[in-house]
Amino acid sequence: FFQGACDVTPHVPLTAAMAASVGSALGLVSVASPFVRASQNRTRRRAVDRTARAKAVAEPPSLKNQVTNSPITMWEGTKRLQTQVVEVGAGTTCIRSLDWDRDRFDIEFGLEKGTTYNSFVIKGGEKIALVDASHEKFKQLYIDTLSGVVDPKDIDYIVCSHTEPDHSGCIGPILELAPNATVVGSKVCLKFLEDLVQKPFKQQAVKGGDVINLGGGHQLKFIMAPNLHWPDTMFSYDPATQLMYTCDAFGSHLCSEDVFDTSLEQVMPHYRFYYECLMKPNARSVLTALRKCEAESADYIGICNGHGPLLFNNVDTLVGGYKKWSEDALEKAKATTAVFYTSDYGFSDRLSQSVARGLTKAEVEVVMMDMKTADTQELIEAVGRANGIVLLAPPTSGPAHDALAAILGSCNKKQKIVIAESYGGADEPVDTLAVRFAGLGLQEVVPALRVKNNPTEGVYQLFEESGTDLGQVLTKKDTLKALKSAMSPDVARALGRVSGGLYIVTAAQNDATSAMVASWVAQASFEPLGFTVAIAKDRAIESLMQVGDKFVLNCLPENGFEPIMKHFLIRFPPGADRFEGVEWAPASCGAPILKQATAYMECTVTSRMEAADHWIVYSEVTDGKVFKDEKTATHHRKVASYY
Repeated sequence: FFQGACDVTPHVPLTAAMAASVGSALGLVSVASPFVRASQNRTRRRAVDRTARAKAVAEPPSLKNQVTNSPITMWEGTKRLQTQVVEVGAGTTCIRSLDWDRDRFDIEFGLEKGTTYNSFVIKGGEKIALVDASHEKFKQLYIDTLSGVVDPKDIDYIVCSHTEPDHSGCIGPILELAPNATVVGSKVCLKFLEDLVQKPFKQQAVKGGDVINLGGGHQLKFIMAPNLHWPDTMFSYDPATQLMYTCDAFGSHLCSEDVFDTSLEQVMPHYRFYYECLMKPNARSVLTALRKCEAESADYIGICNGHGPLLFNNVDTLVGGYKKWSEDALEKAKATTAVFYTSDYGFSDRLSQSVARGLTKAEVEVVMMDMKTADTQELIEAVGRANGIVLLAPPTSGPAHDALAAILGSCNKKQKIVIAESYGGADEPVDTLAVRFAGLGLQEVVPALRVKNNPTEGVYQLFEESGTDLGQVLTKKDTLKALKSAMSPDVARALGRVSGGLYIVTAAQNDATSAMVASWVAQASFEPLGFTVAIAKDRAIESLMQVGDKFVLNCLPENGFEPIMKHFLIRFPPGADRFEGVEWAPASCGAPILKQATAYMECTVTSRMEAADHWIVYSEVTDGKVFKDEKTATHHRKVASYY
């Protein structure tokens, strides 16, 4: 049992009060079943299921000494890889590929604590199924581990929940060892996999409600869940163990030796951020998938996801979170934007997710549309319902390019648009696309987004901020109206008497940097020294202030603060350098310390509480210094309906 790995992911404790506040703000404390009960019989059946789930929690399927960890191997000299094997149900074994050091922004959002790729072996009375695989970087380590669980040549089915390479990258090598195995997936999935494997293989396309009988009570019932988060995604449910296999859905990028969601406090920040980045842009698809699970009587007691801890101890809370967050997102949405991308082409899907993340921060409902697989009628309907359009350039030929005609023929001059490159090697020129849409009367919110190299943190930041800009343009009227009606004039004037200081919050992560003027700052604890800062959900810097992130709080001096404050009050275009023309030096975390500051504090985010339109970020101070014996500038308002 590998002892040192636990040191890699130290748990940052929250105070009990803060943890309770976070749970309450997220609406999770009182969340019950993720589904609406349709009848009294359904209620009784759910009561039985809750009893079974409570028993399962009281009697975990695996004890610590039953977990088998492989030795750590190194990838590219510095990245630690490891596998973990544990039985999670009768005849069901989980193989977790632990990617301890996968970099932050190796993909489009934070990986502060690495990630895992989870796969599962189900041994029925007659057949054996492998559900999902692993990232190609784990190839030999994964195959060695799999061979210790089952002889690959005995595998009858390989269930591919979806074909993103981090889950399907090892399927090709496995098929070489299991030539008689049948690959099971959605029709779209199998087409993607053919392009990935580049060799013929046995295959079986399934649709919602189809069942494969493995014998001994084990069955796999398939539930189609497109757009969670690829168009080919499906869930699989085994009634014998009451486990549901969901791949990306209900996952988190959290790498630890804890197989299950033992600590809700530790899991929640990663789980929520993962939802915000990948699933919130597909909120309507989330609710559709949950309704399908209800309709198919998938009465699960555990969620076998594709990333992070398996959901076992807090299933109702965490799945209920998906339901509540998705319902809230749709209820609050002030506009709709269709995001058109091309799956499995360049960085189109990753970049589109960043734009979508920016849109959802501005309370815009997002409809993700894969031009490669969507039919013409779906494209036309998506454009017709949208207030805004985001188009990631498709390749110059093929089905995605052919879809352009339907999009161009359905848009109207009232819509706003963002056009961007996909960096796929054969992009339709964005200038040509811009001219065609301009000819139809559509206005570009920002100049076409260009990608010159493999996307970095700064590029993903550019795309996210562009999405937020588009969202703010689409929702401006409704947002202003909501601000005016939020409180009575008397209350607004009274609350406006609450004053604060003036600060510049700065953050940096590699080539992504950001800053904002803050006045809603307050000390919140003595031991450890900590404070809170309120950050609007649509602020660019919000993405750089997740749990575990570091930043600097710069205190502005009482005298002469106006020029530096005015600089940071400018509405910067997406991707702009906020610090151009500003004198600063990097803190140990890389965030700028401003020369004009009277003092600074280097801080680490330890928790976040959700308010209606802001995040309340609680941070611990790790370093600091006073430069000038001068008071911090104060900020007074007449009314509370603006900063």
